[in-house]
Amino acid sequence: MTSESAASTETADTTGSTAGSTTGAATGTAAGSAAGAAERSTPPALLGLTTYLLSRTGKTARGRLAERLSQRGLRLWDMAVLAALDDFGPHAQRDLVRRLGVDASDMAKVADQLAGAGYVERIRDPADRRRVSVSITGAGRAVLAELDAEARTVQDEILAPLDPEERRALHRLLLRVHHGLPGAP
Repeated sequence: MTSESAASTETADTTGSTAGSTTGAATGTAAGSAAGAAERSTPPALLGLTTYLLSRTGKTARGRLAERLSQRGLRLWDMAVLAALDDFGPHAQRDLVRRLGVDASDMAKVADQLAGAGYVERIRDPADRRRVSVSITGAGRAVLAELDAEARTVQDEILAPLDPEERRALHRLLLRVHHGLPGAP
């Protein structure tokens, strides 16, 4: 399958039925079906833009992962906070805000939800009651391992058209682009 047809298929799958798709069914002709498919096709001008392809692929991957996480009552930010705490250790809540680029009030909600589920522990600094330290618990590490497995399943689904070497090359290139972004670590 070419990248153009893969993108067209992905676009059709995410947009649902369109007026064009009913045209073929209503007329019962091949021409009507072709017209419906053409209406659902991604414009070649967009397929020529790597940024468009990154956006569409990212949107699909994010949606699939978000759906899996929501079945556990979790969101992508929950996974990001758990991963940051697991990778970098305990953080002041305000430092998590900066590290992850989350609004402070949103971080408070995420930390509250994760603490309520027993995935993180929040402790006020006795020397400065305004400072709250957040750390991951054993239960948080266990759920993070499950979430990582879910993310890798989605990744395998999205990257299915690529062989292992192509996946490694894509990862290396995207990591280089990521590190070149303003404000990226």
